[in-house]
Amino acid sequence: MRGPRGQRGALELFFVGIAMIAFVIIGLVVDLGAQLNSTSQADYVAQEAARAGAQQVDPGQAISGTAIVVDPDAAQAAAHGYLDAKGVDGDVSVAADGQKLTVTVHDTYHPIFASLLGYTQMPVTGHGSATLLHQAGG
Repeated sequence: MRGPRGQRGALELFFVGIAMIAFVIIGLVVDLGAQLNSTSQADYVAQEAARAGAQQVDPGQAISGTAIVVDPDAAQAAAHGYLDAKGVDGDVSVAADGQKLTVTVHDTYHPIFASLLGYTQMPVTGHGSATLLHQAGG
């Protein structure tokens, strides 16, 4: 029994195609996992920056017993200083009552495998906040 001549080597091309598809899928899984890791790291940096800023309590109000709130300018400067030390950009805001500091980190992840498909950057955003829990006289 003879096989048709037109199908010689077709199975080999099929396996090459499957291997290439598997390589692309594995590469995308690696890159998306690394992007999730970068997002987790951005959350950590944002949380630590918020903690650094929340330590800047307004001494005038705290000493007099009026309130325990953050000094908005000092808190923002401390949080931005932490972000600068980590080499990331971010936004810092202090609530009007001075009890909560919120930090948002903006960064990018540079993929390895997805760059072969034209994706050279993936955005990464992290969020963190710190809330003062103690009240004056409490």
